Amino acid sequence: QLQENQDEIENMMNAIFKGVFVHRYRDAIAEIRAICIEEIGIWMKMYSDAFLNDSYLKYVGWTMHDKQGEVRLKCLTALQGLYYNKELNSKLELFTSRFKDRIVSMTLDKEYDVAVQAIKLLLIVLQSSEEVLTAEDCENVYHLVYSAHRPVAVAAGEFLYKKLFSRRDAEDDGILKRRGRQSPNANLVKTLVFFFLESELHEHAAYLVDSMWDCATDLLKDWECMNSLLLEEPLNGEEPLTDRQESALIEIMLCTIRQAAECHPPVGRGTGKRVGSK
Repeated sequence: QLQENQDEIENMMNAIFKGVFVHRYRDAIAEIRAICIEEIGIWMKMYSDAFLNDSYLKYVGWTMHDKQGEVRLKCLTALQGLYYNKELNSKLELFTSRFKDRIVSMTLDKEYDVAVQAIKLLLIVLQSSEEVLTAEDCENVYHLVYSAHRPVAVAAGEFLYKKLFSRRDAEDDGILKRRGRQSPNANLVKTLVFFFLESELHEHAAYLVDSMWDCATDLLKDWECMNSLLLEEPLNGEEPLTDRQESALIEIMLCTIRQAAECHPPVGRGTGKRVGSK
């Protein structure tokens, strides 16, 4: 009897889905399309056994191409809720392989709110499984730390920090209390310099610093470490910084001091909905 009741309820749910959702997720009114996607995200979380499979997920994937930003935004927030739960990751593998490129491309969305949520979704995907995102996928997000729109840049800064700067080697744990050149931040400062030089946007160190200010304040304010990298002799077996790397480090250091003193983003970086061209 229990099985019959369950079958009956699932048949009703299926009828409602085919009779209502399948028609309304393409409704002419964007608000209705957005409600549909928001709700299917809730169903997938609440009853993943029935709804979290590719025959339902495909509707979210298709709707990521919707012409209205508010609808694309609902797709991303619905997916964030699913990827955040690591127990559901195995059910999302096929969807990820099929729609990952679309999510990566949405980091450049013309609607800044959508771009920010796309980066946040990729950060959740990164934290659940590092193998999913290729080096090229990550680089597409990295360069957004130089975006003129601050929320996009800050989201990209957090992604960059989690991917390149948040790992500590086991030996680092033993030297956490060391200062200056021997502190665990020394290698992270060098990584920051290498990233800045590789991105070849040397005049925009202030943008890079501002992007990572919220998530990497301790690193960016470790001026003692930066000073010792510039002034002290390299440790045994340590590669010395080249003149170009030292110049970059000085530039980054100046930007961190200015950011700490002035407490506002660099000139040309705003938080508005759109950044107008000159």
